[in-house]
Amino acid sequence: MLDYVRIMLNAQKAKMDERGASAVEYGLLIAGIAALIIVVIFAFGGVLNRIFHDTCTSVNNQGKSGGTC
Repeated sequence: MLDYVRIMLNAQKAKMDERGASAVEYGLLIAGIAALIIVVIFAFGGVLNRIFHDTCTSVNNQGKSGGTC
């Protein structure tokens, strides 16, 4: 009976160790995705800004609404 309790305690410790490792892996994965998003924003930010500004200007010119972009 005592051996069974030891086995259960060791299994619970191993499970806790795996949870910590997977949490670190998920954290690294999220950090990598965030870094990728930042790089894409800096790489294409100027182009996207120009596209939206041109679109806004075009819409305002057609509707003669006098709005600002």
